[in-house]
Amino acid sequence: MLSQNYLGIYISKDTATAVCVEPNSGGNKIVGGFSVSAGQQEQPNIQALANMIAEGCAERKLAFSDVAVALDCAMFMQHSVKSQFTDLKQIAATIRFDTEEALATDISDIALAFQITSIDESGSTLTVFTAQKNLLSEVILALQQHGLDPVTLEPDVHCLSRYIDNKTQSGRNEQGTLYAMISGRSGYLIAPPPPAGSPYKSSMVRTFLIGPKQNRNELLTREVLMTSALAQSAEPIKNLKVCDSITDISTESLNDRIGIETAAFDLLEAAPGEIQNIGECSDRIHCATACGAAMSLFEKEHNVNFRDDFSPYQGKKLMLQNALKFTAISIAVLFIVIGLEFQIRLLNVNRDRENLRGILSRNYAAVALEKLPEKTTFKQAVKDLGTLRRKIEAQGKGLGDLDEASILSKLTLILTAFNECADKTNLNIKRLSINANSQNITISGDTSGRSQTTLFYNTLRKNGLTVNTPGFNTKGNRDFFSITVTPK
Repeated sequence: MLSQNYLGIYISKDTATAVCVEPNSGGNKIVGGFSVSAGQQEQPNIQALANMIAEGCAERKLAFSDVAVALDCAMFMQHSVKSQFTDLKQIAATIRFDTEEALATDISDIALAFQITSIDESGSTLTVFTAQKNLLSEVILALQQHGLDPVTLEPDVHCLSRYIDNKTQSGRNEQGTLYAMISGRSGYLIAPPPPAGSPYKSSMVRTFLIGPKQNRNELLTREVLMTSALAQSAEPIKNLKVCDSITDISTESLNDRIGIETAAFDLLEAAPGEIQNIGECSDRIHCATACGAAMSLFEKEHNVNFRDDFSPYQGKKLMLQNALKFTAISIAVLFIVIGLEFQIRLLNVNRDRENLRGILSRNYAAVALEKLPEKTTFKQAVKDLGTLRRKIEAQGKGLGDLDEASILSKLTLILTAFNECADKTNLNIKRLSINANSQNITISGDTSGRSQTTLFYNTLRKNGLTVNTPGFNTKGNRDFFSITVTPK
């Protein structure tokens, strides 16, 4: 699992500074940092810097989850643009048109980012940063080749402003304080934030390049006076805090020139977070800038990100999409396998069923002397075979094909006749049998006389029975008979 630290990189055309930041509640902790330079190579380029940054992180075993980049001010330009909108989404939708109109040039090959510095009734005043798309693509591709895909690509002055907003002991709450920072080749001015109650708290920021032979005091005096005149603060600038990473600026000289109370300060010493391993960073301002870039990954604010305009960050999104795609494919394969398993089982059951039906059809035809109907279920076929088995068993016992309904109807006729004449004829039945193979019913018994026997025969005929081959004889005072009757 990747560490929840973040890597901030300040990068110029031939130098870079990387800082690993660990966010925590007591102040963001800088756990490691270093600087690299490609100036001694024959052809210094971004690719060489990216390679050295990756090697430096590997050597120091810096663990981090995401990367943010701050671009040197020599790699972008800054403009002041007016927009008629105050809503961030509306401004983002029209910023390219407003910038193209303000610059009076084609910006199709330009990537831009912006921040709102002030809002009034007529709209918003924006600070717009522009950079060449091919240069930004070169930076992104060079870092991506080493697994350092930057989430944000911001101007260095904006990252530095974020660092000061979050890290200086003053907290930037005091109005009327202007921060000036000068590195080896660049200068940065961060004006006081807008007054309380403003819709946006973005500070006005300015950058300027410094030549090796320029007088740093004179250049800073001119830029401070210009920034003071342009600042949107509710009150005039009263304090100037200066940080020079190369030489010691004469604060007394600046105080006399611009008439503002001037004091020196150190960006890193002012930070409340724990600082370690910063001795490998060649420029303290570049180190603070890289730290401010890393803060963009966990600070909740509008990022001035060039990638939003021409190459939106897709790292985690692609990972999520790939994970979802892999999960979806896995689930689909799983369902297919489960479906095939059940289909195979169903085919096996149907095959066994057909085999059993074939065997049953042959056996059924053998005993029932007829084919098994196509729509007959196994349950019905078994029931029919059970009925047939019982009939066969009955025939084996001499009972023939016993039809329960027919037997009951025959018995009903005979018993009805018996009941009508039993008292009159003093009837005594000795044997009654029903022939299973025919309709014949054999009755044998005796009556009290011949006339009573005749009355018994007539009663049988009256109840729907035909008397066949009547036979009788007399012994003593009883008339014995043995007859066969059939239903009409």
